[in-house]
Amino acid sequence: MADAQILTAAQMRAAEQALFDAGTSVSELMEIAASGAAEWIRRVAAGRSVTVLCGPGNNGGDGYVIARRLREAGNAVTVIAPLAPKTDAAKEAKRRWDGPVATSASAEGDVFVDCLFGSGLARPLVAEHALLLRDLAARHRYRVAVDVPSGIASDSGAVLNERLPTFDLTLALGAWKFAHWRLPGRALMGQMRLVPIGIAPVEGAAQLIGRPTIAAPLADSHKYRRGLLGIVGGAMPGAGLLSANAAQRAGAGYVKIFARLADPRTPADIVTETSPLAEALQDARIAAVLVGPGLGRDGAAKALLGDAVRHAHALVLDADALMLLAPNMLAPGVPMLATPHDGELETLCRTFGVVAEGRQARALALAKVSGMVVLAKGADTCVAAPDGRLALAPPASSWLSVAGTGDVLAGIAASRMAGGADPFTAACEAVWLHGEAARRAGPAFTTTLLAERVAEALAAAL
Repeated sequence: MADAQILTAAQMRAAEQALFDAGTSVSELMEIAASGAAEWIRRVAAGRSVTVLCGPGNNGGDGYVIARRLREAGNAVTVIAPLAPKTDAAKEAKRRWDGPVATSASAEGDVFVDCLFGSGLARPLVAEHALLLRDLAARHRYRVAVDVPSGIASDSGAVLNERLPTFDLTLALGAWKFAHWRLPGRALMGQMRLVPIGIAPVEGAAQLIGRPTIAAPLADSHKYRRGLLGIVGGAMPGAGLLSANAAQRAGAGYVKIFARLADPRTPADIVTETSPLAEALQDARIAAVLVGPGLGRDGAAKALLGDAVRHAHALVLDADALMLLAPNMLAPGVPMLATPHDGELETLCRTFGVVAEGRQARALALAKVSGMVVLAKGADTCVAAPDGRLALAPPASSWLSVAGTGDVLAGIAASRMAGGADPFTAACEAVWLHGEAARRAGPAFTTTLLAERVAEALAAAL
C-alpha cells in the first residue's frame, strides 16, 4: 500500500520524478504537498499566529506555500528565511507569497513551522541555523515539522545536531521516511501524519507494520485445521508456559508443550507431551514448533534444538535457541522465523559471519545469509525477509521493557504460523498484536496480563 511504504531519500526523489515525467511540474507538486500540510497546520493553529521558517530548497518552498495558504485562511503569519531560495520552485513560491520575509529570529507566538531543511539533508546544520531553529522553537508554544525535522537524517533517523527541539507534530510529505520510525530521531517528532501527494507504490520499498486483517475460523474448522502448535520446554518451563498462554489467544486451535515432565503450573487446557521430542514431532498434524523460551544452553538443550530443526514443518526460534543455533543445523526448505533481541542478533551475526551496523542492516543481512525471516525486536522493531523485504514497526508501549514479553511475542508469532501464515506475515501480525495487547494492558503490566490481552488485540484485527 502506498500509504504504508517507507522510502529512502533516493527512492522519494525517483518517485517524485515519475510524477514530473507524467506531466506534473515541480511547482504544482509543491502546491499539492504544502497545501495539504497547511490544512493540518490551520487546524492545529485554530486561528492563532504562525511563524514559518523557510530554507533555500524545496522544503523552504513548501514553507512559502504554507504561509500563503494560512494567510488566506485568516491566520497572522510571519516568514523567516536566513537564506534566499535557490531552486526555481522555491523562488516561485516566495514570489507568490509576496509578503515580508525576515532574516533573523524576531518572532514569538503560538505555532512554529520548521521548513528549513527537509529529507535531503545528510549533514549537520551550521551553527547559525541550528541556533536560529532552537531559538524560534523555544519562542513558540506549539511546534510543527514539515516532512522531516531539520537536523535529522532522513534515511537513518540520526540526530545530526545537539539540542535539537522536540516537535508536537511532524507532517510527512508524500511517503513515510525511515527517520519517522527509527530512533533517536523519531523521539523528537511528536505525533506524525502523512500528507498524500499521489506517490505511486515503489517496488521494493519498506513497509510500515499496520493493523492486520485476520479472518475468523471457518464454519467447519476444528482444532487441527486452526493449527496445532508445539512448544519445546526446557530448563525454565515458565517461559514456555508464557508463550503457550499467548499462543492460545493468538488463534492456534491446539497448543502442546513438549517436556520430559509436566509442570504442575500448566493450565488444564494446555497438553503436555512427555515422549521423546524426536518421537513426538512425528505427528504430521503439528503445523509449527516454537523452540527457545526457557530452553537452556547445555548439551540437552542443544539436542532438543537439533530435533526440532530436523523434524518441524515450520519453526520459530527464540531466546536460548538463537544462542545455540549453528549454520549447519538449518534445514533447507523449512519456513523459519528468528526473533532476536539486540544481544541475540549480535551473536547470530557472529555465528553466520554477518558484518553490518545497526539493527535493520543486521537483520537484512542475516535473513539473506541464513534464509530465515528475522524479527529483530527492540525499541524500533523491524522484520526482514531473505528476499529483501523489510517492515518497520510503529512505536509500542515502553512498558514492554520487562522480562518475559519476548516469550509472549514468540508465542503469538508461532501461533500465527501454526494457523498457516508464512514467517514474514506471521512476524508482522505478531508485532502488531503484541503492541496492541500492551496498549490494552495499560501501565506496569505483568507478562501474564499481557498474554491475556492478546485475545482482545486479535479481536481488534478481525
